[in-house]
Amino acid sequence: MILDGIVDEDKWLAEGIAGIQHHAFYMHRALDANNLRDALKYSAQMLSELRTSRLSPHKYYELYMRAFDELRKLEMFFKDESRHGVSIIDLYELVQHAGNILPRLYLLCTVGSVYIKSKEAPAKDVLKDLVEMCRAVQHPIRGLFLRSYLSQVSRDKLPDLGSEYEGGSDTVTNAVDFVLQNFTEMNKLWVRMQYQGPGRVREKHEKERSELRDLVGKNLHVLSQIEGVELQMYKDTVLPRVLEQVINCKDELAQFYLMDCLIQVFPDEYHLQTLETLLGACPQLQPTVDVKTVLSQLMDRLSNYAASSTYVLPEFLQVEAFTKLSSAIGRVIEAQVDMPIVGAISLYVSLLTFTLRVHPDRLDYVDQVLGACVRKLSGSAKVEDKRAIKQVVALLSAPLEKYNDIVTALTLSNYPRVMDHLDDGTNKVMAMVIIQSIMKNDSCISTADKVEVLFELIKGLIKDLDGISDDELDEEDFHDEQNSVARLIHMLYNDDPEEMFKIICTVKKHIMNGGPKRLPFTVPPLVFSTLGLVRQLQGQEGEVFGEDVPATPKTIFQFLNQTIEALSSIPSPELALRLYLHCAEAANDCDLEPVAYKFFTQAFVLYEEEIADSKAQVTAIHLIIGALQRMNVFGTENRDTLTHKATGYSAKLLKKPDQCRAVYACSHLFWVDDQDGVKDGERVLLCLKRALRIANAAQQMASVTRGNSGPVTLFVEILNKYLYFFEKGNPQITSAAIQGLVELITNELQSDSSNVKPTSDAFFTSTLRYIQFQKQKGGAMGEKYASIKV
Repeated sequence: MILDGIVDEDKWLAEGIAGIQHHAFYMHRALDANNLRDALKYSAQMLSELRTSRLSPHKYYELYMRAFDELRKLEMFFKDESRHGVSIIDLYELVQHAGNILPRLYLLCTVGSVYIKSKEAPAKDVLKDLVEMCRAVQHPIRGLFLRSYLSQVSRDKLPDLGSEYEGGSDTVTNAVDFVLQNFTEMNKLWVRMQYQGPGRVREKHEKERSELRDLVGKNLHVLSQIEGVELQMYKDTVLPRVLEQVINCKDELAQFYLMDCLIQVFPDEYHLQTLETLLGACPQLQPTVDVKTVLSQLMDRLSNYAASSTYVLPEFLQVEAFTKLSSAIGRVIEAQVDMPIVGAISLYVSLLTFTLRVHPDRLDYVDQVLGACVRKLSGSAKVEDKRAIKQVVALLSAPLEKYNDIVTALTLSNYPRVMDHLDDGTNKVMAMVIIQSIMKNDSCISTADKVEVLFELIKGLIKDLDGISDDELDEEDFHDEQNSVARLIHMLYNDDPEEMFKIICTVKKHIMNGGPKRLPFTVPPLVFSTLGLVRQLQGQEGEVFGEDVPATPKTIFQFLNQTIEALSSIPSPELALRLYLHCAEAANDCDLEPVAYKFFTQAFVLYEEEIADSKAQVTAIHLIIGALQRMNVFGTENRDTLTHKATGYSAKLLKKPDQCRAVYACSHLFWVDDQDGVKDGERVLLCLKRALRIANAAQQMASVTRGNSGPVTLFVEILNKYLYFFEKGNPQITSAAIQGLVELITNELQSDSSNVKPTSDAFFTSTLRYIQFQKQKGGAMGEKYASIKV
């Protein structure tokens, strides 16, 4: 059926075009012969083709354009009185005798255009006559195209300011009245289209009406081009009459299109000065009209106007633009009870964008917009509509993008309240946006109050929301989120120790609820920030006050101990051990021996009770040895106790090579190359001899299990330790001992040359080359090495 209709319409259009071409041919002959009577006869017959009711607006437009082109030629003929010999006044009367009303009015408009140009009658009289006579055609499509033709032929002949047609009784007011009257009549015809035909073709009619909307809108464009339409006339005449027609037509399509057209065609300055009138019309529109888009476009235009020049900003303050827009949006949302939540939020997004552009210094306005959004969202716990969520994110992102400073956003009391209405997933996304903004702009959050607000905003990242378990989290995303939180903690800083400690306490309060998967990410940065405070306080007298508890370095270490205990309980013992050792070194720098000893004790307890994996044990014991070697705060008793523990645990590692390396590393605990450092040569030698025995045992074990003596790498490593202490002046390390070890390794390599690893051989060769270099070096060191033969 649809296909048949299209085919029929194409056929009717072809017939109409053929008719126009046929009659136009005879009209051209008459024009060439200067025969007025035949020209009028054939032009009327040609225009009769426009009387059809069978074509859609799109097809009718094609037919109309064919006729329009021919009428331009006819108009040229009418202008030249010498060709047809009839005065323009008589010609104006003559064309009114055409048989059918539609051809008669097209001819009358054509002659009327020439009549106005001749200036033989006031332009206002001819225009009024034409616009009134066109009422005779009430068929919507035919009437719209007829009036469109009238608008087209008269637009350059209006009595505008500075126009050749202005003067005497012809004024700008007459031009405005003509255009407004033509607009009113065209809008009535346009609206009437929806009532034609049966209800089942309503959708088709709406589509056809949409195709014709530009014919009506052109009148507003013509109005905006009239030079004489200044602000006062627009305010007193044009806007009230246009809005009256828009409101009274009570048609959804017409109201939306005409409001949009009104906003687009007239200057921004006019909208600003008539804002109250324009906004007052919005609640009077039909409930189904998309008012949010209309208002959004209006605010976008005003925003761009404000951004165009700083000189216009006082105008916005003078007319109280923000207050009027905010009130209008409230009235529209209240009037349209069925408006979806996404529509309301999008209005607030546009208002916020307007506010940030026009009044960036008025944070109270920004907070007011956010507060209005909170009140709208208060009816539901969480926003579920995806489009609405997108708008809420846009609302929250706008202040960050404008100010490039999260600190400013933190002063907005309603900002976190808006975030509370986001679902958990979007809450996390928004929290990441906030953190990225801080990173990008290198923002410094320097007070505990602001940190409190900030961590409330990003709570979706630092603790589980609404019972979502960690198992439901995407591992990669989770790591990115927690690393971002960790970086954020490092950016929280204040030079004042009192305020810094308050910040640290605030962060701890929030992150301690993060659960076993989050704490390994968030506790370390907190610990290091606190250690930074300790070093800042190092050597200072007096106290720092945080959460009403006096805090000195000693009490801050107690705070650290409690914080790290949370890691060891989740459990994450390896990380907790590392942090205990860092704290011990900080306590060493503060000359707090009991505190340092306590942290080492905690580290050893973790090693004994929590770290069972052999590889983790190896790493842990080397960390302990390294940290202990750097300590200088311990007295003899405490140091002996800790070194005894370290060497004992080293010898108990599972694998012999690991035992060997840990034991020879312990030798450094007894020889610290500082002015006041420990220098116990005998115990160094004991460690190295013990390492040699373990290396020898490892060789024998390798021989039993693999049938060869195994690599000599351990012996070469021990040789290098001998050389180190030999150079440092340890009297227990003699050149004879080094010579014996060199010969031992040489014999091992020669006895099992087929299984020697290239790395072991290269390592030993490099060591021998170093000994040779030291011998050739001369001086005191050369003398020490002289007795060693390689």
